[in-house]
Amino acid sequence: MARIAGIDLPREKRVVISLQYIYGIGKRTAADICAAAEIPLVTRTKDLTDDQARKIREVIEANYKVEGDLRREVTMNIKRLMDLGCYRGLRHRKGLPVRGQRTHTNSRTRKGPKRGIVRPKAVAPTAGGR
Repeated sequence: MARIAGIDLPREKRVVISLQYIYGIGKRTAADICAAAEIPLVTRTKDLTDDQARKIREVIEANYKVEGDLRREVTMNIKRLMDLGCYRGLRHRKGLPVRGQRTHTNSRTRKGPKRGIVRPKAVAPTAGGR
């Protein structure tokens, strides 16, 4: 099993697909990494030699920010916006959509599950009276 950037890559998938399991690597970046490491796109992860895995590791370390470093940078950027008190920071702080989406009916992912209207309980009629 190939372990790159602290992630165990799936063995049965092509290298281009399995590299996308690493945070910060998408389709295009994975293809660029394979090209830089001179690995055919059809190669399966289980068929990688130790030398090829080492080349992939070196390319990623030299040219890309992935996993922990990237997560830390994104978190710090969001925290900076919140500390500034700008509009985007306030939206992050309130847990609402940041990029201008409507919130009247949608955005359940950011807002969480619906909270229904709480109504007072109706008074039950007393026995013996109308």
